[in-house]
Amino acid sequence: MRRLLLALPFAALLACAGKTRAPAAAKDNPADPHAAARRPEETLTEYDLDHDGKPDVWRYTRKGPDGKDVLVRRDLDLNGDGKIDVWESYDASGNLEKQIVDLDFDGKPDVVIHYEKGQIVSKEMGFGFDGKPHAWNFYEKGRLVRKERDENGDGKVDYWEYWEGGEVDRVGIDVDGDGKVDRWESRKAAEASPGR
Repeated sequence: MRRLLLALPFAALLACAGKTRAPAAAKDNPADPHAAARRPEETLTEYDLDHDGKPDVWRYTRKGPDGKDVLVRRDLDLNGDGKIDVWESYDASGNLEKQIVDLDFDGKPDVVIHYEKGQIVSKEMGFGFDGKPHAWNFYEKGRLVRKERDENGDGKVDYWEYWEGGEVDRVGIDVDGDGKVDRWESRKAAEASPGR
C-alpha cells in the first residue's frame, strides 16, 4: 500500500518524456498485450518512470471533438514486475471514472473505486485477496454515507453502517444469514446513554 501511495504522485509526471505509438504501429506487434488491448481509435503512450528500460505506465488517449487528446484509460505497474497493478478508466470528458487496484500484486483486483464527475461514489474492497469484494463503501458528494460488509464470506452482506455528519449513526446486523438486517443498533443513542 505504501508503494502505491508513493507511486501515484510520480504518475503525475506523465507529461515528461514518454514513447507514443500510433494506432497502426502498435497493432503490428501481436506479442504486446497493451497493443492488443488498445482500441483502433486510441493512441498508446508508454512511460518508464524508474528508468529501467521497461514501461511502468501505459496511457491510452483518443482525439476529442476539439482535436485535443482525451485520456481514455491508464494502466500502471507499481512494483516493476511488468504486470499491471492499477487500471484506470476515464469518461468522455477525461474525468476518472473507475480505478481498480491490485494491492498484493497477484493480478486480482483488491480495491475497485467508482467516480462520477471526479468524485468518489463507491469503493469495493476484497480483504481476502481472492479477487472478490467483501466490503463496500458508498459516498454522496464525496462523503461516506454507508458501509456494507460480508463478514462471514458467504457472498451476502451481513453488516451495515450508516454514516451521518462524519460518524456512524446506526449499525445493522444480519443474524440469521439471509442477507437482511435482523437487528439495528443506534450508535448515537449508545453514546448519549449514561453509564457507557
